[in-house]
Amino acid sequence: MKTGTFAILTVIGIYGEIFRISAWSVNNFLMSGTQAYLRYSSSVAAGALRGIEECKYQFAWERWNCPESTLQLSTHNKLRSATRETSFVHAISSAGVVYTLTRNCSMGEFENCGCDNSRKGLAGGKGWVWGGCDDNVEFGERIAKKFVDALETAHDTRASMNLHNNEAGRLAVRATMKKVCKCHGVSGSCSIQTCWHQLSDFRDTGNYLKIKYRQAQKLETDKKRMRAANSADSRGVTLETFSTLLVGELVYLEDSSDYCVKNMTLGLRGTEGRECLQGGTNLSQWEKRSCKRLCAECGLKTEARQTETVTNCNCKFIWCCKVKCEQCKEVVTKHYCSRRDSSSSNNTRRRNKGRKSAAV
Repeated sequence: MKTGTFAILTVIGIYGEIFRISAWSVNNFLMSGTQAYLRYSSSVAAGALRGIEECKYQFAWERWNCPESTLQLSTHNKLRSATRETSFVHAISSAGVVYTLTRNCSMGEFENCGCDNSRKGLAGGKGWVWGGCDDNVEFGERIAKKFVDALETAHDTRASMNLHNNEAGRLAVRATMKKVCKCHGVSGSCSIQTCWHQLSDFRDTGNYLKIKYRQAQKLETDKKRMRAANSADSRGVTLETFSTLLVGELVYLEDSSDYCVKNMTLGLRGTEGRECLQGGTNLSQWEKRSCKRLCAECGLKTEARQTETVTNCNCKFIWCCKVKCEQCKEVVTKHYCSRRDSSSSNNTRRRNKGRKSAAV
């Protein structure tokens, strides 16, 4: 076995257990790199995991909640959907890889890479100059593109859509970087500042892409021309379609499924049995409406269930050097979407029919 192949399989073995439960095609990331890029494999795997976690956070209280069965990235891995949600999966996973590679580069974890000081000393604006050392996002983008885009071997519209959304994810990391400045001057007068760009929290990138998801544009391709043309002409139609798109915007080809309904063929479990939020402090309006969105609007009822939780409490420090805690039990109420019984469904229909009659 060649050394390069052995090293790839070793990385897969280490990270395989991490990703075993996620149904994510990270192995394809790792296998797509050449031997020269093996040193980045662990960062690529960690970046893909970062993307998974952010996807699940962003859609935690939505009907489509980034289910693990839909997290295959490449078209040759039986992923046939090309929905708005697919566009987000590609973008956030690509962004996660860029982010992790960029951060690890700036932290000096790669021998051939460090932070970017190409603008050091250049005038930036009134009262400040470029200084310090920028996070090297250009490096992150370049290596991430090598791994992630290598998954798309086809030349059809679907593959072009995936590549476009991969690029949107890479650009999202750059777009959410922040300028950080340090003051200089006599007695802290801050007469001049040196500033540099650094990565913001990845949550900012996730929030940025969630907005892009809501604004995603559906592509209307000329299917007749593509069916009638040969493969070369089809690629021409595809290029023509994508040439008019704004870089950095998410695009999709197909309308989303009804995520209220269970569809195991598509790996969708529906919203029955999903937890929702009702009341509570520090909840956004979106979270407060989750029971209506997941349950009521999907024809389900909201059911309150009491569960007992055990937490550490009344902790005391004992000299020296232990912390002793008691086990406190607390009954909490959680809310879930459940199926309406037939009688309540009939009553609901009768009430609705009564309202219509009264309106007439």
